[in-house]
Amino acid sequence: MPPTANPHHERRWLILVLIGIAQLMVVLDVTIVNIALPSAQKDLGFSNDSRQWIITAYALAFGSLLLLGGRLGDLFGRKWSFIGGLLGFSLASAIGGAADSFGVLVAARAAQGIFGALLAPSALGLLSTTFTDPSERGKAFGVFGAIAGGGAAVGLLLGGILTDVLSWRWCLYVNLAIALPTAVAALRLLVNQAQANRPPLDLPGTAAASAGLFALVFGFSNSEMHSWGDPVTIISLAVAVVLLATFVAIESRVAHPLLPLRVVADRTRGGSYLAIGISGIALFAVFLFLTYFLQQTKGFSPLEGGLAFLPLTAAIIPTAALVNTRLLGKVGPRPLLIFGMSLGAVAMAWFAQLEPSSSYAGHVLPGLIVMGIGMGNIFAPAIASATYGVDHRDTGVASAMVNTMQQVGGSVGTALLSSIFASAVTSFAEGKAPTPQLASEAAVHGYTVAFWVAAGVFAAGAVVVGSVMRSIRVTSPAGEPVVAH
Repeated sequence: MPPTANPHHERRWLILVLIGIAQLMVVLDVTIVNIALPSAQKDLGFSNDSRQWIITAYALAFGSLLLLGGRLGDLFGRKWSFIGGLLGFSLASAIGGAADSFGVLVAARAAQGIFGALLAPSALGLLSTTFTDPSERGKAFGVFGAIAGGGAAVGLLLGGILTDVLSWRWCLYVNLAIALPTAVAALRLLVNQAQANRPPLDLPGTAAASAGLFALVFGFSNSEMHSWGDPVTIISLAVAVVLLATFVAIESRVAHPLLPLRVVADRTRGGSYLAIGISGIALFAVFLFLTYFLQQTKGFSPLEGGLAFLPLTAAIIPTAALVNTRLLGKVGPRPLLIFGMSLGAVAMAWFAQLEPSSSYAGHVLPGLIVMGIGMGNIFAPAIASATYGVDHRDTGVASAMVNTMQQVGGSVGTALLSSIFASAVTSFAEGKAPTPQLASEAAVHGYTVAFWVAAGVFAAGAVVVGSVMRSIRVTSPAGEPVVAH
């Protein structure tokens, strides 16, 4: 679409600010609540076994409804899905912040997930349709990718500050200060672009996809809380496979599919989705196990732990900007993704050398910087490529696939690496007299084993993505992809 036909062209940089703020809120919410959990548990009096549901309720609603949220934006216009997502997310956050019981807090987190599933694909869809010029698109997606990759670390810092200075409730209330002004600005800046001849919603496909993704995320979450051999875990994952296979069969036959298979069949987009999902699996190890190491082994406070992750964000932001503005158009996404995932493997292998006596400056900081450079080479180009060349009618659902892969990858990583960590700790401590020193050594051993597995995931991901993706680069004046031999 030429710039003159784009109703957002003159306001595109202001719209980028809105989109960036909305994306930051969604990403922040993944980690900011983690920091607040211990304080919320003490205040509301729920058990350790119940604590995981504060995270799982959000993940279940968000992960299972993303494709539907993306398609609703395609059909009815992304302005209203974007604003509706912001307002609903802020209302759910207000209820969660004021929660006087565990049940209310869990329900509020589920509502956040529902409205987040409407908001996140709308934000990325707006970005993709607003920035159509290849050079400007690189800058815009560089900013968006930096937020997607580094926002979680900012969430750890902000959560630590709010919890220490105010209370855990402000980790939810802060969303009102972000969402409400953004919604008001969006009302003035955005133009709604609904489909004139709106096709009917693919209800069978929607039901199969939503139920399948729900069963998948629930199965992985249940494996963490119980075990891989638990009947509920096995049944959930089996049901997920059947439902998602049914979804693919439906989409190949219906006239107006929820997710047109052409969106994911493209090798460049398919490889980008894989890179995002695989990185989500491995990246979980950084935020969870490094947080545990810094706070439980090294004695960092929540605020100090959040500050410790700032170098990761500081490395991601300039790297993402450089990669998308200077390199993506010249070399294409494939070598950048391979390089980024290889750096991720190196950083994880470095973290796997941690010992109880390891210092932050000498052993944690270098790995965070390498990881940040790697993430800048993954998220920014992968997100840009995942929505590149998609028909305007499919932009929302293509954007939703980005968030779906992130969510599924995070769920897989949570379950897989947590169970590996627990097994490693048990194996290390077996047959030894329990002492505080042994507990510390066993925990660090569990972290390092999980880091080695994450390194393997990154390395395997580099091979898989390199095999799936074509070598393309954007070189023509119209911005068409040209195969690079």
